[in-house]
Amino acid sequence: MLLSTTETITGYNIVENLGIARGSTVRARNIGRDFMAGLKNIVGGEISEYTRLLADSREQALQRMIADAKRMDADAVINVRFQTATVMQGCSEILAYGTAVVVKEI
Repeated sequence: MLLSTTETITGYNIVENLGIARGSTVRARNIGRDFMAGLKNIVGGEISEYTRLLADSREQALQRMIADAKRMDADAVINVRFQTATVMQGCSEILAYGTAVVVKEI
């Protein structure tokens, strides 16, 4: 599956637009991460527990978007974007979305 944050993919022509492909995940913090984050907040620095949580969440949302595009028989997803929303305190949604397309190599 080809992915692009732009409207085109170099070396390919878009031959069909299949619509929006999307994938999301909702994640909550946990007490172990919160405890470690609280300690880091006191001394400063990166809160690596949350960095990993968000990176894993983005990857899962991206993989779900790719699966959605495959269900539409897409070869690529263009204009890929990520969005984050707070669902409730301590709980966030990560959404990956883009336009699923069929491409032909030039």
